Amino acid sequence: MRGGQGTTRAPVLQFTNCRILRGGALLREDLWVREGRILDPEKLFFDERRVADEQRDCGGCILAPGFIDVQINGGFGVDFSKTTENVGSGVALVAQRILSHGVTSFCPTLVTSPPEIYHKVLPQIPVKSGGPHGAGVLGVHLEGPFISQEKRGAHPEAHLRSFEARAFHDVLATYGPLDNVRIVTLAPELGRSHEVIQALTAQGICVSLGHSVADLQAAEEAVQSGATFITHLFNAMLPFHHRDPGIVGLLTSDRLPPGRCIFYGMIADGIHTNPAALRIAYRAHPQGLVLVTDAVPALGLGNGRHTLGQQDVEVDGLTAYVAGTKTLCGSIAPMDVCVRHFLQATGCSVEAALEAASLHPAQLLGLEKSKGSLDFGADAGEAPRRRDPAKGWVRAQTLWCLMTPSESRPPTSPVSWCGRRRKPGYNQGLRLERMPGPSWTLTWRAVGGAGLQRASWDPPSRWALPEPQVTLEAVTWINVQPAGLTLSLGVACRAAYPGLH
Repeated sequence: MRGGQGTTRAPVLQFTNCRILRGGALLREDLWVREGRILDPEKLFFDERRVADEQRDCGGCILAPGFIDVQINGGFGVDFSKTTENVGSGVALVAQRILSHGVTSFCPTLVTSPPEIYHKVLPQIPVKSGGPHGAGVLGVHLEGPFISQEKRGAHPEAHLRSFEARAFHDVLATYGPLDNVRIVTLAPELGRSHEVIQALTAQGICVSLGHSVADLQAAEEAVQSGATFITHLFNAMLPFHHRDPGIVGLLTSDRLPPGRCIFYGMIADGIHTNPAALRIAYRAHPQGLVLVTDAVPALGLGNGRHTLGQQDVEVDGLTAYVAGTKTLCGSIAPMDVCVRHFLQATGCSVEAALEAASLHPAQLLGLEKSKGSLDFGADAGEAPRRRDPAKGWVRAQTLWCLMTPSESRPPTSPVSWCGRRRKPGYNQGLRLERMPGPSWTLTWRAVGGAGLQRASWDPPSRWALPEPQVTLEAVTWINVQPAGLTLSLGVACRAAYPGLH
């Protein structure tokens, strides 16, 4: 039943035995992909008379849209706010590395810098489609320099600016051409800010409110002028007060334009925002929450001294500070860690956590018809490709196969894969030991000589599984999440259940 004349012969890939995130629910359906697009299987079958050219069994895993990170300052030694001979190669390196954390699109973020930095760097970061080479670039996020001195955080005071003299012309003089810009963070209390907001939004640029001492009225007026986003809620803004909640009050304001949804970024790394604050924001306005990493160039590098734009940064454990201070300076948590922490801290559904990192940022940028969902016709990028099974990981451009055992039901086949993506360099001396009963224990020696540590995992008792025969195929990685959180194991193993057929 292959296609007739005129039908494209591009291969069709069918993912089976999976749960797909669609319409806010995890549906046990197959997913069909061709040439980077998600297909309607009924149209494929009845209109084209086609079936899949290849099927891939996902082993009961979740297939979710690729994550979109709209605030990431760099990573893996690359600083987007630094001029180099080849800025593009640094962006490409980060784009390639963040794929393994589920991020398939991102907005490279520049912190407050001198005008010459913007003039040199911005033309070298064009919008770019993603693929097997790396995540797509959606446009640059300019965080500063038009921000509050009092709430500048890690931004260098010497380079802060205002636009009181010539309004939007001051913006152009500072940044240069805005062709590659997608988001601008500014403080709405600055003089003539409403003129600037209107001019930016007229060019299709998203305006975000942040690093600000604005009261609620000023924030509402900014939204009425066109602002749609809040940069890292709770951080670098006035704290919530019951008489004037400041920018935070936008989450429940009744003075927003009809039909306008205000989105807000949250750094759910276990450091920047207390779990109680995460819960308050999520329960007040769940549909506007956008998970961001605010990752700095030290992401993936470990302890030591690094940079962020014009500042030196010191990383100590899971925290990055402006060197010589206790001022937080971005995050070193990748997006998948933020999603897991947000899920645990808020008690939200898996669907909500995934959409906070995919659908919501796509809606913020007006891209929800092509990104952030698995709807028919949406981007699928290059179809996910399973590597050598012994390596136990799946890589994709837009789809992200979580490769974790189903939480809703036990495995339905005699052999079930469980594992995570390969992440070299995060651990040493890993060893898996089969224990009596259903448990198995992972022992490792952490990088930096932290000594031997152990963790164990048991299949949910509700599964009522027969005794599994667990064999180690390859150890990939572990991820020690922020203090107080559950350790996320990252071994690739094959669990055989002889009693299942």
